[in-house]
Amino acid sequence: MAYRETTQIRQRKQATQENILSNALTLLNEVGFSGLQMASLAKRCNLATGTLYRYFANKEALCTAVFEHATNIEVIQVQRQLSAPEKPIPERIANALTTFAKRALRAPVTAWALIAEPVEPAVIAARLKYRERYADLFAQAIEHGISEQSLPPQNSALSSRALVGAIAEALIGPLAHQHELEPNSAILESVRFCLQAITARPHSCV
Repeated sequence: MAYRETTQIRQRKQATQENILSNALTLLNEVGFSGLQMASLAKRCNLATGTLYRYFANKEALCTAVFEHATNIEVIQVQRQLSAPEKPIPERIANALTTFAKRALRAPVTAWALIAEPVEPAVIAARLKYRERYADLFAQAIEHGISEQSLPPQNSALSSRALVGAIAEALIGPLAHQHELEPNSAILESVRFCLQAITARPHSCV
């Protein structure tokens, strides 16, 4: 007779995996992907290292899962700003970009790890996938703005990728503490640049 997991066992496994990812995210904010080690994470989770390997076959698999877990949190924040029904589309886009950037600067080690830290191929692939996910969200907002005439006609797919690339690249300097602008000023200037690009008119960010 084939073995079948009980509901209780599945719930216990899910709770263990959630505990691992939560602790891994905390550790990521301290040491980045390069310092995220299986043994130290297992100790923090009060697990045997062998148990951790039952959930993640190697460090690359762990880092990929942590990346996806952390980035999903950020995607939800961006989506929330873009979905605010009471605000015009350009303001929603500005708020989404500003929220993304401010959250990054509040957790600079994690943000650097997610955006720019040299990583294993599987994490690079996940990074590219999530860039597309961000771009899709902005493309939908841009298309809405075009339809309601708050944005001029443009290629929404191209514009959205440009927005995502611009805000990510603009954050690399402040996150690496190699930027001549004060972080909040860097955010304002970056968001202003993005909004002027998609609205084709001067934009003031407060």
